[in-house]
Amino acid sequence: MKLPQKSIERLSQYRRILLNNLKKGKEHIYSHELASQLHFTPVQVRRDIMLIGYTGTQRKGYVIKALINRIGEILDGDSQSNAIIIGMGNLGKAITSYFNGKRTKIEIAAAFDSDEQKINRVISNVRCYHISTLKEKMDELNISIAIMTLAPEAAQEVADQLVLNNIKGILNFTSIPINIPDHIYVENYDMVTSMEKVAYFVNHNE
Repeated sequence: MKLPQKSIERLSQYRRILLNNLKKGKEHIYSHELASQLHFTPVQVRRDIMLIGYTGTQRKGYVIKALINRIGEILDGDSQSNAIIIGMGNLGKAITSYFNGKRTKIEIAAAFDSDEQKINRVISNVRCYHISTLKEKMDELNISIAIMTLAPEAAQEVADQLVLNNIKGILNFTSIPINIPDHIYVENYDMVTSMEKVAYFVNHNE
């Protein structure tokens, strides 16, 4: 099932909210409740959930566990996705610590760095290898996703290596865009731009 990017983003957000509600002992949720917790409209929530072939009832709304499972079928697919972190500085360590174990179908299988102090160490429960072994380890671990948290000046060179080694998707946390072929999916996340955006709206709201 091919869905729009924005719908995929919202489904991921719905799942996080649904999991939080499930932890609190809640079994059912209405579209307006889900919408209010994410500042969306109930119409948008209902439209997204209808897109994945799930419906609730007027009396009780959506069954939370069943909806979580359905979203999981859409987002996670049938097979395991193995990811790597490139750059095990503070951000790389934080992402690894936060993410691993949160999703059953996505695993951060290895990390890479050029700092000899980090090589062959287990950091945030992931073994760190030298960047020079990237091809060997990607083949060995069947890697399909790379998370780039390295210095911006090295980003394009590393991205080129990833392309040569048949990477399928990249999450780019560096502050520069990378040039790669169109068949590889790239998600650029620029924290500086996000912070400046927040600051702009804070200042203008004042």
